[in-house]
Amino acid sequence: MTPDQVEALFTRADGSYVFARWGRPIVPIVFGVDDATLSVLKGAIEAVVTLANHKMAETDPELGANLMVFFVQDWAELVETSNIDQLIPDLAAVVERLQAAKATQYRAFRFDEAGAIQACFSFVRMDNAMAVLPAETIALSLAVQAILLWSDVAFAEQSPLAVLPGEGATILRPEIAGIIRAAFDPVMPLADRDPSHALRLFARLGGTG
Repeated sequence: MTPDQVEALFTRADGSYVFARWGRPIVPIVFGVDDATLSVLKGAIEAVVTLANHKMAETDPELGANLMVFFVQDWAELVETSNIDQLIPDLAAVVERLQAAKATQYRAFRFDEAGAIQACFSFVRMDNAMAVLPAETIALSLAVQAILLWSDVAFAEQSPLAVLPGEGATILRPEIAGIIRAAFDPVMPLADRDPSHALRLFARLGGTG
């Protein structure tokens, strides 16, 4: 990867550079799936947390669970679900935007006083295209996109995942794995809004992609 490519992963559509990583252990909870899929999802989250050299825990002292994943058939279900409006400000307006865009995923983050990720609320609408994807693919994608505050357009043109030629197995792209490891280096900040942060990330990639 080049420094510019690293910077683009955290440069939002409005041109601002915004980076944040988790500052506390991750405690996941998943709604709307069967036990088999739940196991796959939690396994993917654990794998990405391990890659980052971060930690998981049984409970979060403030929220109980701080990585909440919701699977729905239709975005309208969110409006009808108790207490979701406490997690997502202006829920009705958000649902309208998601419906208009025919979106299949939505994430909302909360941050602590240091700017680190405090919580992530991830929503997935299982349309026909999503329904045919392997659970492992969906799970890995969700875990990767929740581990850091990526740009809102970071993966608009290229997925963070790749398919191994000849094997068909879905893996995390090596350069994205490298970014995650570098971002959680103890000497790196929990949050940063200066584009020079991307150069520090690049330096920890060894200058290779």
